[in-house]
Amino acid sequence: MANKKAGKISQVMGAVVDVKFDGELPPILNALHVDNNGQRLVL
Repeated sequence: MANKKAGKISQVMGAVVDVKFDGELPPILNALHVDNNGQRLVL
């Protein structure tokens, strides 16, 4: 996981997750790794 880009989830609608990145976007087709109360989720 080199070149990590931090973003914030702005909205979830069903299976669609909107993520806002303040800087550069990560390369397309990369997984999103999310912390869910201490559990790691990979989207």
